[in-house]
Amino acid sequence: MDKQMNYGSDYKYIPVTSIESGIGTEVLPDLFSHTIQIVNIHLIGQPKTTEFVLVDAGMPDSAEEIISVVESRFGANSRPKAIILTHGHFDHVGAVIELVNRWEVPVYAHELELPFLTGNRSYPEPDPTVEGGMVAKMSPLFPNEPINLGNNIHPLPSDGSVPAMQGFKWIHTPGHSPGHVSLFRETDKSLIAGDAFVTVKQEYLYKVITQEQEISGPPRYLTTDWKSAKESVIKLAALKPTVAVTGHGLPMSGELLTESLNTLVEHFDEMAKPDYGRYVN
Repeated sequence: MDKQMNYGSDYKYIPVTSIESGIGTEVLPDLFSHTIQIVNIHLIGQPKTTEFVLVDAGMPDSAEEIISVVESRFGANSRPKAIILTHGHFDHVGAVIELVNRWEVPVYAHELELPFLTGNRSYPEPDPTVEGGMVAKMSPLFPNEPINLGNNIHPLPSDGSVPAMQGFKWIHTPGHSPGHVSLFRETDKSLIAGDAFVTVKQEYLYKVITQEQEISGPPRYLTTDWKSAKESVIKLAALKPTVAVTGHGLPMSGELLTESLNTLVEHFDEMAKPDYGRYVN
């Protein structure tokens, strides 16, 4: 492993999973989502080509699974043009160092996320006191120290474009983290939401395990700015996406997505914002 790159001292395998773990879904011909334990990675690009991108990098110790998924879809020894991070929480960067070492590709994130990806700043501590179930209670086990990607991490372009993802624009959707971004393609209104909103109640272990589909705000135990989180959901709903993939939960599309997003906007304080917790007010 590149000495310039390292994970935080608290990085470790987290023994949680769901019934969707190991399952991939072709959401669109050039958009493939795959679940690793309790989080999703996304591959953007036509199968069997060299022009594709990986969005997010899974859980700790998931590099071999991600490589297998990539090679199954794009061919042996294939590698993406870039890795795009919606944000830097442990379950979205868990295998990024191993993947960069193998593929030698650049990684991109919002400039406000860079301190957490260059070893300079830890995320706020997860909140086990927040309203929610067993996953929230388990959250102190989750890594929150920064990783250091050295000179392999780059800020997303200021013009809103996404490297190697033609047609997509990045949208700053803070709240869950300061530099959280979502990715949107206007031509077909495809949305990669990250954790700005998710389609499973991520705080509740039973729902995480069963992947019961319902729209929800960002995972509560790691969300620190609820005002911004609400504004981000309003911003994404205004785009009127026709299909959305999220960091947690199953893809959602059509009328179900439209109605669910509108409901989340109208009732964000009741549906998403917890009644109590360290970061609620």
